[in-house]
Amino acid sequence: MPTPELDVLGIGNALVDVLTHEDDDFIDKMKLNRGAMTLIDDEFAESLYDAMGSGIEISGGSAANTMVGIASMGGRAGYIGKVRNDQLGTVFRHDLRATGVDFASAPSDNGPRTGRCLIVVTPDAQRTMNTYLGASSLLGAEDVDETLVASAAVVYLEGYLFDLPPAQAAYWKASRVAHDANRQVALTLSDAFCVERHFDAWRELVRDQVDVLFANESEICALYRCDFDDALQKVRQEVKVAALTRSEHGSVLVAGDEVHVVAAQGVDRVVDTTGAGDLYAAGFLYGFTHGYDLATCGRLGSLGAAEIISHIGARPEVRLSDLAAPLLRK
Repeated sequence: MPTPELDVLGIGNALVDVLTHEDDDFIDKMKLNRGAMTLIDDEFAESLYDAMGSGIEISGGSAANTMVGIASMGGRAGYIGKVRNDQLGTVFRHDLRATGVDFASAPSDNGPRTGRCLIVVTPDAQRTMNTYLGASSLLGAEDVDETLVASAAVVYLEGYLFDLPPAQAAYWKASRVAHDANRQVALTLSDAFCVERHFDAWRELVRDQVDVLFANESEICALYRCDFDDALQKVRQEVKVAALTRSEHGSVLVAGDEVHVVAAQGVDRVVDTTGAGDLYAAGFLYGFTHGYDLATCGRLGSLGAAEIISHIGARPEVRLSDLAAPLLRK
């Protein structure tokens, strides 16, 4: 088997994040689904954007954030996603490549605009995400570069993209290509509501294709329709490795009979939880593809999550490799 050219290849929604801070009344006034990711149409995206206060715009998308985190750790990351040949699409492509992530997907010359995620952060640091998929909704099996997939040690799939049938076909194709090349498939469930919308399809994909599964407590409970302890026992029967995050309570890692409970890394102040799961996955996958034991992978994940929640935005503000160096020297 050839040596992988990439550590991880991510596939997901190519979005530009628009973040603003608002109070709880704003959530009620705009009738937003607090703490969840909700798909919205172009018209509501425009009205919500107009109602939001001043904020910041950052290239985002869950899997793209994870690939940026891996690159920041010093890993080799690539990305497949769909943008329009417009202003935000140009910004997205430039931002991603500038971090060292390999992104060669061709932009669309027609159709929906580049997607965006309108994120409202409330005083408790909770984020409510409202996503207009735009051009990213066009991603399908034909966009899966088989050579690129086979070149990555791990192919990482983002749950948020799973809402549309063409994207589901893309995930199945990427998974089969990866396994045919003796590579591994990782999946993040992303959102409990997404799991509930596509319960049967998720169960089949996880059972038949996924080697490494990322989920928070609500997502893994939604996947198995039981409490956390029972879900932990069930997931260890279906995937090689599961990394289950529990916010301030850290994470639980399971691989067969192996179980590790990893504490969350403390921060002085939680500013914004946007991207915490994305950067946890980044740290974990960096460790996983570089041969570290599961406990160390979990600590790297906690390190990435702690850096992200200490500031606005879902992309690291410092090199994660510098933060990780003391841990990896032990």
